Amino acid sequence: MTLPQLGDPTRRPSGLRRVGSLVRGSEENLWRWGARVASLIPLVGLVFVLTVLAVKAWPAIKVNGPGFLSRTSWIPGSTYAAPVRTNGVLHPVGSSYGAWPLIAGTLQTSVIALIVALPIALGTAFALTERLPRWLSRPVSFFVEILAGIPSVIIGLWGVLTLGPFLAHHVYPFVANNMPDVPILRYFKGNVGYGEGLLTSGLVLGLMIVPIIASTARDLFMQVPLLPKEGAEALGMTESEVARWVTIPWVRSGIIGATVLGLGRALGEPIAVAMITGSILGTVSPNVYGTMTTIAATIVSQLDSAATDGTGFAISTLAEAGLVLAVISVIVNVLARVIVNRTSRHVAPVGRG
Repeated sequence: MTLPQLGDPTRRPSGLRRVGSLVRGSEENLWRWGARVASLIPLVGLVFVLTVLAVKAWPAIKVNGPGFLSRTSWIPGSTYAAPVRTNGVLHPVGSSYGAWPLIAGTLQTSVIALIVALPIALGTAFALTERLPRWLSRPVSFFVEILAGIPSVIIGLWGVLTLGPFLAHHVYPFVANNMPDVPILRYFKGNVGYGEGLLTSGLVLGLMIVPIIASTARDLFMQVPLLPKEGAEALGMTESEVARWVTIPWVRSGIIGATVLGLGRALGEPIAVAMITGSILGTVSPNVYGTMTTIAATIVSQLDSAATDGTGFAISTLAEAGLVLAVISVIVNVLARVIVNRTSRHVAPVGRG
């Protein structure tokens, strides 16, 4: 039996080995618990935000009741008369709030933004990854990312000073006058206004979310392996069929996630919409050109005046509107998760991501 030499570096005393094992075990436990805590932070943040909104909005919920979601009036009431008390909550005389026009405007502008942005964003992502040469796709990708970082106030200023007037003078009249008199298309007829309405707001929001969806979709398309696409082409598929049956199914869940990110930006964008539409409360747009407002834009535009209400009821009502917007956002994300879970079960014809 050969004994190890005294200076053999491959042999360590058993005590040092035990210490090393304990250190590695401690590091693994630290990483494990750190990951668990980090995964709970978003949930804790969401619960905290919803709880604060619910507590702040509770006085308004007690007075406004369920009709807050269906009424169209937005009347702060008289600040000169003595306030009255309803259900134990002090509020100005004659105050009556309804959020239906705000909810309708939020959903309408977001839907228009998605309809406009999704095909443009996916087309941009396909062009950057499949069609353009690398020397051209890199600078174009850079400019797309720059567009995502432009402040919303700049885009809103461009929308109200340039895009809105241009559309109102050169595009909207042609569309309104030549649209067929079909019930479903009558929503595109009527007074086009001055470019400050629903359609302009939706188009501006669509422009704002295009780079978000396009950048995410570009990164997803770059992760699709070449072998399934080349196999599909070898089977006789055209480029459009490869994109439809291979590339998109491979990253379908990611595209849905990117769409939800863009939709979240559209739902909660206050500044650009407030600059374009102002704060037209109490009315639902009769056509795509009519004036309207959204929940986020209303909160921004009404916050200063609500602070003058000595009873604090106006602030509570804005908190209730914010709670409604938060619930809408949560519902949208839950529905997106359900769609992702269902679509991920389908297998692409030549592979699955």
